[in-house]
Amino acid sequence: MIEIILEGIFIGLSISVPLGPIGMLCVQRTFDRGRKYGFITGLGATASDLVYVVISLFFLSFVVDIINDNLFVFQLAGSFIVCIFGFFIFKSHPNMQPKPNETAHHSLLGDFATSFGLTFSNPLILFVLIALFSRIDFITDATTLFQKLTGIASIALGAVLWWTTLTYFVNKLRGKINVRGLRLINLITGSIIIILGVAGLVSSFYA
Repeated sequence: MIEIILEGIFIGLSISVPLGPIGMLCVQRTFDRGRKYGFITGLGATASDLVYVVISLFFLSFVVDIINDNLFVFQLAGSFIVCIFGFFIFKSHPNMQPKPNETAHHSLLGDFATSFGLTFSNPLILFVLIALFSRIDFITDATTLFQKLTGIASIALGAVLWWTTLTYFVNKLRGKINVRGLRLINLITGSIIIILGVAGLVSSFYA
């Protein structure tokens, strides 16, 4: 059981640590809005990843067939959504963010939902999970339902550990950056996300 927990934490970290669109979005929201908004963004991504974890453990063959039959559509749609997110971040202005004595115009639920949707739009994470499961022999035919549920919870724990750590250190830097610096972060973050989205669009035509 300890082995499953440790392997689950490792998988959770492995699918969360790479700073792709969600990681960049988490950093940007932490700088612009505060740590709790960045953290809830990470949780939205984790919730989406856990859906795919459950699918990979219980409904793998059925879903993989659907993805393989519609791979181009999934890649195209997911990359387009990433580009749209990147564009909105690129255009956002930090001076429009609420000050400490003002009411925030952003909702935690909204940040959770957008992060969940952005992550869920890329079902190719299934193949990453399959590779990780196979590499470390995470789940076998002898694995019980309780062990599978423990593994899922451990994956969530690994992801939460990462988002907690990331938002903690980013938030530490937040007070040292002025509005111009925040604007630059938005420009850089938005540009990187757009580039990732465009790269996905291009690769979808050559897959």
